[in-house]
Amino acid sequence: QVQLVESGGGLVQPGGSLRLSCAASGFTFSRYAMNWYRQAPGKERELVAHITPGNFRQYRDSVKGRFTISRDNAKNTVLLQMNSLQPEDTAVYYCNLRKDEMDYWGKGTQVTVSS
Repeated sequence: QVQLVESGGGLVQPGGSLRLSCAASGFTFSRYAMNWYRQAPGKERELVAHITPGNFRQYRDSVKGRFTISRDNAKNTVLLQMNSLQPEDTAVYYCNLRKDEMDYWGKGTQVTVSS
């Protein structure tokens, strides 16, 4: 059974950094692309970053140059390094797997950027 467990969120001041981690299990991690999404209060969930099995990466425009997605296939983990955080990055961040036309989600981790 697929399980995705996020960690690493918290409260940070503008300009600060956080590193999110998603521990994956229940599938052959190295064979699948992985995603990070976020959802701010009152807004739709949006794709933040995407990484393929071959480490091709894509980002939404608003985080390019600030966020870095990476994966560790030995540890079945996908990471999101977030630098130069801004208040508009405040959201619940979710790890996502799309497999066999189904979406799997973790429970999310809260990131709050505030002074």
